[in-house]
Amino acid sequence: MVKINPKARDLVSCRTTVNKHRSIGVFYGENPLQTPFSLLLLEMSLVILISRLVRFLLKPLRQPRVVSDVIGGIIVGPTVLGRSRTFARKVFSDQGSFLVHNFGVLGFMYFLFISGVKMDLSMLKGSGRKHVMIAMCGAIAPLVSVTLVALLVRTRLDNELGKGSSIWGVATSMSITAFPVLYPILRELNLLSSEMGRMALSVSIITDALGITCVIAFEAAKQGESRSKAPLWHLVSLIGFIGFTTTVVRRAMTWVIRRTPEGKPVGQVYIIFILLGVMVMGFVSDFLGAAIANGPLWLGLAIPDGPPLGATIVDKCETIMMELFMPFAYASVGLYVDLFCLSDYWSALSPLFIMVITGFAAKLLSTLLTAHFLEMPFRDSLTLSLIMSSRGQVEYLLYLHWVDLKMVRLPGFTLMVLLSTVVTAVATPLVSTLYNPTRPYMVNKRRTIQHTAPNAELHLVACIHDQEDVAWLINLLEVSNPTLSSPVVVYALRLVELLGRASPIFIDHEKHEKQYGENTNYATVHSALKLYQETRGDYVRIHPFTAVSPRRSMYQDICELALVNKASLIILPFHAEGIDVNGNISHMVNSCILAHAPCSVAILVDKGPQRNQCVTRSFRASSLHFAVLFLGGADAREALAYADRMAGNPDVSLTVVRFLTENYERDDGLEKKLDDGLVTWFWVKNEANEQVIYKEVVVRNGEETVSAIQAMNNDAYDLWIMGRKHGINPVLLEGLSNWSENQELGVIGDYIASMDFSSTASVLVLQQQVLRGQRMPASHSI
Repeated sequence: MVKINPKARDLVSCRTTVNKHRSIGVFYGENPLQTPFSLLLLEMSLVILISRLVRFLLKPLRQPRVVSDVIGGIIVGPTVLGRSRTFARKVFSDQGSFLVHNFGVLGFMYFLFISGVKMDLSMLKGSGRKHVMIAMCGAIAPLVSVTLVALLVRTRLDNELGKGSSIWGVATSMSITAFPVLYPILRELNLLSSEMGRMALSVSIITDALGITCVIAFEAAKQGESRSKAPLWHLVSLIGFIGFTTTVVRRAMTWVIRRTPEGKPVGQVYIIFILLGVMVMGFVSDFLGAAIANGPLWLGLAIPDGPPLGATIVDKCETIMMELFMPFAYASVGLYVDLFCLSDYWSALSPLFIMVITGFAAKLLSTLLTAHFLEMPFRDSLTLSLIMSSRGQVEYLLYLHWVDLKMVRLPGFTLMVLLSTVVTAVATPLVSTLYNPTRPYMVNKRRTIQHTAPNAELHLVACIHDQEDVAWLINLLEVSNPTLSSPVVVYALRLVELLGRASPIFIDHEKHEKQYGENTNYATVHSALKLYQETRGDYVRIHPFTAVSPRRSMYQDICELALVNKASLIILPFHAEGIDVNGNISHMVNSCILAHAPCSVAILVDKGPQRNQCVTRSFRASSLHFAVLFLGGADAREALAYADRMAGNPDVSLTVVRFLTENYERDDGLEKKLDDGLVTWFWVKNEANEQVIYKEVVVRNGEETVSAIQAMNNDAYDLWIMGRKHGINPVLLEGLSNWSENQELGVIGDYIASMDFSSTASVLVLQQQVLRGQRMPASHSI
């Protein structure tokens, strides 16, 4: 068999082809590395292990996965391990390299297919003037500047690279930020739901639309270098291919969705045919002379994102694609990268180096200046420009395509890969340093129940995971005593985990009622809330929203909604693991909200076999009995302030129990004064109210605190109310720190919500807003 050496294409080497597929073992005198399958298994294990190790080592440096994986690929190449002739000959011989490159191309194909499935092209319609201007300026400036520089140094470029089509290809690659590259980086930085992340995704989709056009023009120009009529036939066939994909294939996918019953997964046979279609589309695009991964990308774009079809496809094949095939893709890049050859060819590479550096600089500055001109803060403008400078998988595949077209030699390929990797490796940590998505939530103004005037509107943000959460929300609104002088304004936010798409969605149902009104996934919850609002008239106003976002960044949508609408309280449901499918999601969201909320936070645990019993009783106008456990501190004061509001409801009886230490041991003087002031105000206000009872209990340690609470557990209460933790005297919880399993409820809240506490009453735990720069004493952070 004849094999062309990629480093010297004018030389021909001969080798023997091994026809055996498997080895019978070393004990029979055979070398397993001489059989293709055994060699493939070794290469697969080696590539994956090295990639994982590099990713682990670079994680503290905030490096994105794409940087770690391409470095892992370079390690197995001629730069590191491949410098050993023995290693290169036995592991990555011509036969081994052939296997790696083919699996690598397959990995790139499925990567772009999955990226196409996740892309939401409707974002193009929703892009504003700011997004379009940033995208256009950020693309045109490097395109023009690289072209001009290339024309100036054209005489020093290689013959192939000096051609007009090649210059256009290099300039295009420097001007575009690909959505498939940007999305995983933003996901790792947890910026998808942030304002910066949404803007970057919108801008990248616009530049992708430009990029596809430029790549088609580049391919046509390359076709025209051999035959004059080739570009015309190439464009005609490509337009027909794209038209077939966007019409016939799109309709077929819509038909599959219609055939799928609501709430059921898509049939396995459809998924198999779609995944097979990826290879067919790759073959057709390669047959037409386009880059082989274009077909899979267009197929992905033809599949509606999100549930049921897009989510099922992503769920079934993303892990295999990312963890099994993509390491081969990076290894195929690394096998072409030889950093030691740069010095030998520097004189020939310097013009290309100038072009690339000019492109990066033009991209960075044009995006920065345009964003700042459009009144974005300089820090945010710099962050956006760094994000848009990122390079990754799409560029690496494009460089491999250039090698196949003989447009660049291996030293030029090495230079392009090295510069792209360095830029991404530098930009990503800078982005995480410059931009903190939680910074806007740290407000200095008090937004709490305690500091809300009695005759003012009470603004609440209520989070809903599923239909069952609607009942507890109505329950809490009923007992919160909304009146004409102090109505309750509720921003009800339905939380849906982002599946099968890349771009988060935030829906204001009052503005987009026609677009989402008939979607049963959204309509059921908000119809129930609308019906309740109609029964309460002017006492309660409900504004429905839906946030579709990754679970790691759901808290950003909640905090943003609370910040914009000046809410005093965020209400969260608590789902115990094993009881509700949303348990893991709610725990993650609750913890992030408690850490970053711009207002106070309440967590409601609706426990026991008679769930939602409070709302049932309140509709019957039956008497409800609530208990407030006042252990002191800011959170306890917030709980008492909310309970005081409930005490105005004629159907609510309230028992407040204040826990004190013997001789006021280890009391914080300032916290004690604030507690005394609020408790005195509460008792004076409700002294004549026969439905309010106030008690004080003196304890010496946590065991006595628990005993006093247990003595109250006689099924007389329908709701337990308490503060979470801030400001509690540590003596009151002494010896209880190891009892807590759910940190978001605090020690006492977790105990009462647990099955060890036999009460079936619900539990409401409150945390008062933590102001910017506020620090709780170490002794009070239990």
